[in-house]
Amino acid sequence: MKNAAEKYAAELKQSEHDHHTPTAGAMIGHIIANLKIHQAKLQQGRFYAQGEASPFVQAAFGEMAEQESELVDELALLMLDEGEVIPTTTAEFQQYTMLEESGQLKYEAADVLLMTAAKDFTTQNLFITRGIKLAEKETKYPLQTFLIKLLSFNQRQIRTIQTYLGHELTEGLTEEDEDE
Repeated sequence: MKNAAEKYAAELKQSEHDHHTPTAGAMIGHIIANLKIHQAKLQQGRFYAQGEASPFVQAAFGEMAEQESELVDELALLMLDEGEVIPTTTAEFQQYTMLEESGQLKYEAADVLLMTAAKDFTTQNLFITRGIKLAEKETKYPLQTFLIKLLSFNQRQIRTIQTYLGHELTEGLTEEDEDE
């Protein structure tokens, strides 16, 4: 029987392999890390939002962070049900996330906090859609079904934010918009 150190070494070796040959489990590791970092960013915005939009930001970001926490728990359990490993340490979250953190973000205007959140949901969707395809390919249908639900959740959050800001659904979220 392997001890804890041997088990963790095997996990790290498998994780390294999975990230070089994309698997549903590896992609979902990124998704979990993105969710964990995004929760912290939402809390940051909730705590520091100022101005007229602050009541909306505080309520919306608080609810989004709470829902993301529940989604992470459900996704982690599904991963374990499939025999996959999940990131569980701060170092792993930082290694696997594709979201950027900034301490100065908390001092930005509420509309900047909202657009940052919308862009983060859009970034997360890139990994989620890839995860959906990989889970289907690997016949990990419970993971695929959950990721479709997560994609829907993210799209709803984007629409809510964009509607509040008076934007079209994808305004400011695509590279074409940013180049103009």
